[in-house]
Amino acid sequence: MNAGFIGVGRYVPEKVVTNFDLEKIVDTNDEWIRTRTGIEERRIAGDDVDTSDMAYEAAKQAIDHAGISPEQIGLILVATVTPDQPFPSVACMLQDKLGATNAAAMDISAACAGFMYGAITAQQFIATNTYDYVLVIGVEKLSKITDWSDRNTAVLFGDGACAAVMGKVSEGRGILSFDLGAKGAGGKYLYEDENKHIIMNGREVFKFAVRQMGESALKVVEQAGLQKEDVDLLIPHQANIRIMNSARERLGLPEEKMSSVIAKYGNTSAASIGNALVEELENGKIKDDDLLVLVGFGGGLTWGAIALRWGK
Repeated sequence: MNAGFIGVGRYVPEKVVTNFDLEKIVDTNDEWIRTRTGIEERRIAGDDVDTSDMAYEAAKQAIDHAGISPEQIGLILVATVTPDQPFPSVACMLQDKLGATNAAAMDISAACAGFMYGAITAQQFIATNTYDYVLVIGVEKLSKITDWSDRNTAVLFGDGACAAVMGKVSEGRGILSFDLGAKGAGGKYLYEDENKHIIMNGREVFKFAVRQMGESALKVVEQAGLQKEDVDLLIPHQANIRIMNSARERLGLPEEKMSSVIAKYGNTSAASIGNALVEELENGKIKDDDLLVLVGFGGGLTWGAIALRWGK
């Protein structure tokens, strides 16, 4: 029995901030943002909504979709770099809010690759029969660490949450292979400074992402004993349309075989891949037994990818 996704959910704030809105507060324009990033708008959480609130809404959906009770969850993993506070963890706050009284709980800090780190960690616990169900959350309130006067980063980020209940699925389905890694020497290219703002060397991050996203995507397909042509849908981290397309081209896939929701949501870091997954499910683009490749990279520098056969 493999570990797979048996229930998913997401939350995106109601407030939409368009490129035209940003033109009024920072030296930029809609065309510049769209042509370089693919982003047209993003969702921003209100001051009264924190990271744990968004995580809770997504988690409730995933648990309902999975058809289980919160008490059945053995472990809660929350991937975030924007927790409500340093401690207690968002995972512990979530355990209390959900009533998941039997669950262990911890946060994971792997930035935009966090959801991949969470899913792969969950797989290990399920495969060893340690837990029947693991709740994996990717959630960020990046708006609270964005410098809205920095034209290089203010245009990129949005808020949101995704959730997945992972458990055992039928033979041939679930996670078939994974790739997980880090390059700590590159941490200086993307970090949070003393003013609690995101600092990014765009050129270096771009170079790293283009290479690593393609390599990891290809690696998990090969590890699963499959061919590039077998991939039904690539779901990359929604960071930059040019980076996303480079991974797609590495797999030799046509545009229609890549999930792209970046125009609507921007870069939501750890929430990005899961949010795109749920959107494609809602659109009817993912069917049972489809082969999905999920791949992301993030600050750390970190990366993670999985080849996933969809279905329970």
